[in-house]
Amino acid sequence: MSSTLKQTFLMIRVNLGSLPRRLWISLSMVLSVALVVAVLSGFLAMARGFEAALAGAGSADIAVILGGGTNQETGSEVPAEAIRSLAAMSGETGIARDGASNPALSRETVVPVDVRQGEGVEQTLSLRGMDPAGPGLRERARLSRGRLFSQGAREIVVGARIADTFPGFAVGDTIRLGALDWRIVGHFTSDGSAFESEIWADLEAVQSAFDRQGQVQSLRARLNGEGDPARALAALRDRLSALPGTPLVAVSEIELYAGQAERTESLIRLFGWPIALLMAIGAAAGALNTMMSSISDRSVEIATLRLLGFARLPALVATWVEAVLLSVAGTGLGVLGSKLAFDGWQASTMGGNTTRMAFQLDVTPDVVFTAGLLGLAIGILGGALPAIAAARLPLTSALQARGEIALR
Repeated sequence: MSSTLKQTFLMIRVNLGSLPRRLWISLSMVLSVALVVAVLSGFLAMARGFEAALAGAGSADIAVILGGGTNQETGSEVPAEAIRSLAAMSGETGIARDGASNPALSRETVVPVDVRQGEGVEQTLSLRGMDPAGPGLRERARLSRGRLFSQGAREIVVGARIADTFPGFAVGDTIRLGALDWRIVGHFTSDGSAFESEIWADLEAVQSAFDRQGQVQSLRARLNGEGDPARALAALRDRLSALPGTPLVAVSEIELYAGQAERTESLIRLFGWPIALLMAIGAAAGALNTMMSSISDRSVEIATLRLLGFARLPALVATWVEAVLLSVAGTGLGVLGSKLAFDGWQASTMGGNTTRMAFQLDVTPDVVFTAGLLGLAIGILGGALPAIAAARLPLTSALQARGEIALR
């Protein structure tokens, strides 16, 4: 066994020592693996970033009440009768009360608005109309500049991602949304969550400007569970089930945004994984070709070592190790490239209201681990057949080739 290990290490040294002679073909394998790892890392980082943006928007203490048999704000409508009934009920609804003993809830509606970005390029953003209590129900949201909108006025506060991306959203500017001009009175941040991709305004001003009088898509309410939001949410659902008319459903903010994140993450992975796997197949084929060329180039060396008493196993292991080490080098290069290129990169996609939602790509350790496993698999699979070929190399043909070279 000791002899086999020594032979294996010696053949590995011989293989790695001959790499400069095969520099370009070896580099092609390293770069192909790096490209596969970088592409997969990019897609996974996109999914992670989108998930983080939505997860940061959710709170277990906040419930979102929706109507119309949907679990999304799009297509939801909460009738005025249901709102009045909830406001008139006692604290047994599970909804907390503010200092004036009023229910801590906000009527809200979302309107898609087109905003010009650059010359001739338009993006659809979310204009959210809300009651004065609305901003206070977003615990992580805080003003970074200016002030909140006034009730009944055509004033807006803008999320940080919109303010940083689009021109014309400075505090004090006036911008046209729909058919009317709105004055920007503040900017807000929310720890990078999905809220930063929204524009906030007074509910009645939004309803009037966009001819949506009386329309409310959702109610946001603070739960009064005395440390047990789940119990308060259950009490709220019981109350809602007893209301006549349009069926209403209550979900926690965490559930609402987790559902949106899951759908978009699945879509990103649906595109990302097939592309990465197709590229991985090509990279594995490239690795196989590289290692077969390596064996062809070193056939005389391998045959000579075999004649000197080296067994088949060291030849197999040494060739396989070379393929794996090259793929590890490519994996490291791909991870480094994805970290430099993608981590923190600003991207945007369609949110839950078919409007633009900005987020940052996040190359997390689990992204690196998953992409790294794929890179390592390329080396293992791509090096398997060449390793077997090295172990079964016909000694006579290799030596005949050596004799022909010597005669020349």
